[in-house]
Amino acid sequence: MKCELTTEQIQFFQSNGFIVIEDFLSTEELTQWREAVTEAIEERNGLKMPGKDAKVGMDDGINKDSEYFSKVFDQLLNLWQTNDKVKEIMLDERIGKMAAQLSGADGIRIWHDQALFKRPWANPTSWHLDTPFWSFSDRKALSIWVALDDATLENGCLYFIPASFKETTYENKGIGKNMDGIFQAYPQFARAVSVAAPMKAGSCSFHNGLTIHGAGANMTSGYRRAMTCAYMPDGNTFNGEPNILPDTYLKILKVGDLLNNEEQNPLIYKA
Repeated sequence: MKCELTTEQIQFFQSNGFIVIEDFLSTEELTQWREAVTEAIEERNGLKMPGKDAKVGMDDGINKDSEYFSKVFDQLLNLWQTNDKVKEIMLDERIGKMAAQLSGADGIRIWHDQALFKRPWANPTSWHLDTPFWSFSDRKALSIWVALDDATLENGCLYFIPASFKETTYENKGIGKNMDGIFQAYPQFARAVSVAAPMKAGSCSFHNGLTIHGAGANMTSGYRRAMTCAYMPDGNTFNGEPNILPDTYLKILKVGDLLNNEEQNPLIYKA
């Protein structure tokens, strides 16, 4: 695993809100990730996340235009909670340290992992932000996105709007049909120059949760598979958004409570 970051890489991320790291995984590690994620998805039998009743393709109450969204990608969350092989991958302290160095946080907790598979001919993923969906509010929150297949301009690679995280807020436009919906909230970026992030399988990107990003349509007959994980800086508190938190946990949470439940949000790195 290519887990040592240079000063230049950290500075690039903190200026632009994203970075691509080529050849993040070795050939053997890529095989391990693919096998673990495939096994975990098969075990789920369509269940989207633990502690909720939502199935893949169902309206989850989070995203508008659910019929369209179901054709954007298949999304399964918190595979680490139901598969030991994925758990070993996701709780890797080396990745937590990378997230801490890039974000400037002292400690890193898993918010949720998610497999994101674009099926053949899948719809594009409209421009959006991540953090406004989550149950905490932190401008340092970030995600890793690991390509399990080559992510290309043709099959739906990521795109970023550089430095947008410096001006965005927690206003949530969702992920809908219209690629330009985000610019109703942030018109200053409507004429921005976006950056494509094609990646070879085994490469990865990190992006700040308030960086405007999206992905193209899959214009091919093959899959574009990715495994991702969102990270919460340690010390955050519940903001009232239920997001992916299990119903049993939500019943005992109050706004302002510390999100430090190790079974739900394990601490994977502390400086």
